[in-house]
Amino acid sequence: MSALEFRAVEAPPHIGLFKGLQRQEIDLILAAARARRIRAKSVMTYQGEPADHLLLMWKGRARYFFDAPNAKKLIMIWIPPGHFFGGAALVPRRSTYLLSTETVRDSVVLVWDGETIRGLARRFPQLFENAIVGAVDHLSWYIAAHAALCSQTARQRLASILLGYTSSMGQRVQAGIEFDITNEELADAANITPYTTSRILSEWRRNGAIRKQRGKIIVRSTEALFLRAGRSIDSDEGNRPVPLFGHERSA
Repeated sequence: MSALEFRAVEAPPHIGLFKGLQRQEIDLILAAARARRIRAKSVMTYQGEPADHLLLMWKGRARYFFDAPNAKKLIMIWIPPGHFFGGAALVPRRSTYLLSTETVRDSVVLVWDGETIRGLARRFPQLFENAIVGAVDHLSWYIAAHAALCSQTARQRLASILLGYTSSMGQRVQAGIEFDITNEELADAANITPYTTSRILSEWRRNGAIRKQRGKIIVRSTEALFLRAGRSIDSDEGNRPVPLFGHERSA
């Protein structure tokens, strides 16, 4: 199926890369892309390799990760439908990917090679401006993540992750805002252990702030979640900050 055919039947609701472009311009950009189906847990770009493709998540979900020198895999920002990645391919000089990306769901991505996407950006300057906005958004996320790791408790970080996902991945249902995510994925995103993640979610479920189903979470009340996040889990966590990229370890 061509990229244009994907657009007609499965277009994500918001694509920042195309903001401000006319319909015919978007169609020309899509026509230059290749559509690829990629299985879950597949690596799409590799940290340190030449940045020769720009990709757009059309359906599914992926995430960035960083291979640290100590062989630790650091989970970074998530990539929902409508978000692009591999933006270094727009740089005229030879560049490399700063992070790797991997799918966490069976996905469909649109792919432009570097020469093609740079040519399109010269033809449609709005495309390049949108890519800069996306880069600034990513930088803002990393600044916020750095601040959270240094100053927030595990509970507060987990609440921030849930509240962020309600706007980026959530779908409104009768009981609240629902999105699909596992405890392990939440633990990675909040930089805490799966055990602590499960314990906090169980408490919030008992208190009515969330509902939990297999692979899904429904945030019933963002206000209640804010209130619950202000309390410490137990005396050994309290309000202490954690070191950057260091997993919190509670018994």
